[in-house]
Amino acid sequence: MQTRAVLAAAVIALGLAGAGWFAAQGMTKLRTADRYVTVKGSAEKIVDADLVVWPLSQTVGGNELGAVQGQLEANTQTIRGFLTSAGFKDDEIVVSPPRLEDRWTYAYGDNRPPERYRYSNTVTLRTGRVKEALAALRRSGDIVARGVMLNTEEAGGPDFDYTGLNDIKPALIAEATANARKSAEQFAKDSGARIGGIRSANQGVVSIENRDAGSPQIKKIRVVTTVEYFLKD
Repeated sequence: MQTRAVLAAAVIALGLAGAGWFAAQGMTKLRTADRYVTVKGSAEKIVDADLVVWPLSQTVGGNELGAVQGQLEANTQTIRGFLTSAGFKDDEIVVSPPRLEDRWTYAYGDNRPPERYRYSNTVTLRTGRVKEALAALRRSGDIVARGVMLNTEEAGGPDFDYTGLNDIKPALIAEATANARKSAEQFAKDSGARIGGIRSANQGVVSIENRDAGSPQIKKIRVVTTVEYFLKD
């Protein structure tokens, strides 16, 4: 009976010791898991736009529908001729369907505007030849000199874009992630710890902006990543 009691006590002691060891290991892992740092890394690249979309909007008015239609067609040919003389091909020029407005439909008496009809359309240049488009843009006053009044406020001017983002994005993400790790390593060094594995990572935002207001044809691409690293002693 005494031997059995001793064995039972030994088994219980071993069990308690084992439970204590596992609990201690679990607390250690818990403390380690709770220790992490969140950092951001960014990377930028300056690129030239490779696509320009330039809408040239115009409106003509008058009381005779036939005359208004004829003037709009003549203006359209003037704009198209300007673009083709600048070296652009027919498949780079798109003419929208005309839009006709009868301003007397819901106006009576003194409320009627002086011009009954307004007829408008948009001639759009879409091309990857950005330098040639810039040269034509500088000479766009020639269109006005030929009697065509452009709706500059409505069209908003040319829009420059960069379409090769997928080609450079992996390298930018890698650079941004490397910069994030440098920040994490500096933080760990300052706090007397070391960097462990990645707890989580988020690519974040990829933005394409004009380099400055005066150079819309030059783009600044920026990638920001957010990474969480475990910290260990």
